[in-house]
Amino acid sequence: MQFVIITGMSGSGKSSCVDVLEDMGYYCIDNMPPELIGKFVDICNQSDGKIDKVAFVIDIRSGELFLKLKDTLTLLKEEDVSLKIVFLDCSDDVIIRRYKETRRKHPLDEVSFGNIRKAIETEREVLVPIKAMADYYIDTTNTSAGEFRERMRGFFDENNDYMHIDVRSFGFKFGHMPEADLVFDVRCLPNPFYIPELKGLTGLNPEVYTYVMKFDQSKRLLDKLCNLIDFLIPLYEKEGKAQLVIAFGCTGGKHRSVAMAEALAQHLRDKNMRIRIQHRDIDKR
Repeated sequence: MQFVIITGMSGSGKSSCVDVLEDMGYYCIDNMPPELIGKFVDICNQSDGKIDKVAFVIDIRSGELFLKLKDTLTLLKEEDVSLKIVFLDCSDDVIIRRYKETRRKHPLDEVSFGNIRKAIETEREVLVPIKAMADYYIDTTNTSAGEFRERMRGFFDENNDYMHIDVRSFGFKFGHMPEADLVFDVRCLPNPFYIPELKGLTGLNPEVYTYVMKFDQSKRLLDKLCNLIDFLIPLYEKEGKAQLVIAFGCTGGKHRSVAMAEALAQHLRDKNMRIRIQHRDIDKR
């Protein structure tokens, strides 16, 4: 019996999350009051296998009842219920844009007197303890529908009983990567941007990759990072971490961060680890 809790910021894409899980055979329930989760778990356990995968969407729409979610989740985990928590997040500006497009009110619209930024700020404060409990964290600000679906399927593929390792690159000029567990700033390395014949290429091109990795400081940095990651992965797995996001950032997210992400990804593949790699800003100007 597998239970999934879908929660996070209003407007961050929980409906899309439900669509993916329903396609994977999950019985999905939207806006479930936290105190009823335990009772529904009991019903499922008595269903003789008729209901074996369930997803609950629980968020701030529950009002004061939502405040009981942390205690409910703690109790379920103490009872060894197979439970995973997916937390969806998004930047304030994108959330505001989505609400304007749908012309819907934020769940905290009344208590914030129509000030949507205040509503978002209040919601973030309320969600802090739940965010800390999450097994999977997805920031949907720059995530396409296809990427979102792929990541969700990766998390809940029944054949994948391992910690998910995501290696990503990004450009600081386009914003940080809040979902990353480990962020490495590689702006200290020589920049191909200032080489005319390399400027228009990316770290996926052999010429750029070779340029970035040919310097002694690049080789030493990669070696030290590989040693660090090799040391950390077993510790994260022992702690029960379900997802590890390792991000490399440079100025524009096209050259150095891409090359270093590819180098680390290859190191992990050589150790027979199953990883996913994404270059967030490689196509941006």
